Amino acid sequence: MTDKQCTLKEAITVSGVGLHTGLLVNMTLRPAPENHGIKFKRLDVEGHPIIDADVDNVVDTSRGTTLAAGNVKIHTVEHTLAALAGMSIDNVLVELDAPEPPIMDGSAKYFVEAIEKSGIEKQSADREYFVVDQNIHYSDPNKQIDMAALPLNGYRMTVMVDYNSPVLGSQHATILDINDFAKEIASCRTFCFLHELESLLKAGLIKGGDVNNAIVVVDRQVTDEELEYLAKLFNKPKVSVSQGILNNIKLHFHNEPARHKLLDLIGDLALVGAPLKAQILAARPGHSANVAFAKKIKAAIRAKKITKQYQTGSSNNAVVFDINAIQKILPHRYPFLLVDKVTYFDDKKIIGIKNVTINEPFFVGHFEGNPIMPGVLQLEAMAQVGGILLLNTIKNPSDVWVYFVAIDNARFKKPVIPGDQIVFELEMVSLKRGICKMNGKATVEGKLVSEAELVASVIPKNKA
Repeated sequence: MTDKQCTLKEAITVSGVGLHTGLLVNMTLRPAPENHGIKFKRLDVEGHPIIDADVDNVVDTSRGTTLAAGNVKIHTVEHTLAALAGMSIDNVLVELDAPEPPIMDGSAKYFVEAIEKSGIEKQSADREYFVVDQNIHYSDPNKQIDMAALPLNGYRMTVMVDYNSPVLGSQHATILDINDFAKEIASCRTFCFLHELESLLKAGLIKGGDVNNAIVVVDRQVTDEELEYLAKLFNKPKVSVSQGILNNIKLHFHNEPARHKLLDLIGDLALVGAPLKAQILAARPGHSANVAFAKKIKAAIRAKKITKQYQTGSSNNAVVFDINAIQKILPHRYPFLLVDKVTYFDDKKIIGIKNVTINEPFFVGHFEGNPIMPGVLQLEAMAQVGGILLLNTIKNPSDVWVYFVAIDNARFKKPVIPGDQIVFELEMVSLKRGICKMNGKATVEGKLVSEAELVASVIPKNKA
């Protein structure tokens, strides 16, 4: 891995047809300045709009990864991104005169060759890796998908696939060093099963599909009539089946399908916006899961940046935000600042601590001789912790207010008294159009004292 950012030495163009649109396209990779990142530019659209290669811009993963900005889309970006990530290119402008990169032979081979022809230029700025220092998991039990990013001083990836197919069987593929991408992974082509072709065509997809730009796996007996139909479909004089593969295509590797899934995963994870230092393990990945996993990694990156931004003191490892950091984050002040520290913080969950002392101003008169923390203030403290959780969803936290607009199903189980330490744990349930739903609970010594469902609204300060 290089420690300096890289771009291309000169512009290079690759031409072909888009897999799903079937449109002719010229794709030009152009050098870009430091800290530019990877961006796509639509030359065929008025104003030549630019779309960042960012997981937050993904709008569809049905048969590939599609990016969009407004109504402008770029389809099937994963092979291009895999080539750029596999060749350690940080900064490039990808210009297209159609809405989809060329499919070529269904691999990243021709894009890698174009990069090699252009040459790679090291830049002055350092690469800013995201170093995974604790496990990040994603799973979809219904689809038996399980993915993890584990700490490693490098970039290693292992993919396992199992399609319950007598032709493919179970396969796995591994890349131990990203520098092996060009030789071991780039040439591995996309694939599909014969039974998928008809549904894809009916859905208006694979208009640029051809038996020469994908591996078609035949996992059942086919008749001569079906082969004749496929020949006409793909405008070929004849198609045949050999060892379960349509048209006698020879596999580059015995596990080429698994290697292609690895290629796709490298491309989709490039959308986190930073090169990774991690070991990636993935069972049965696909574009939808890849993107969901990439969002979790990006959330971890954002959380680390937020922690670095606000927690500037020498706090110990058990504290994410101390009281000084919390005062930078929240607008509340004594006597209404009710959070002392945050001990856990990620994209979906936060744990905050409130130490309750006899000197709390709310104990004056509540109640004389029997001081009890008001339940409404327990909910207020819970809401303040939830407000910090929302930081991980906002690009510029200082530009917004967080207002809580609803509290549902509040329950108070046990009195909170002086000397208690309340642990507030909140989990994000949903976030849509600036409205966030969270489940919160408060415990003392492991026993539940209160719980509630909270709804918050994120309002820009210039609109408040």
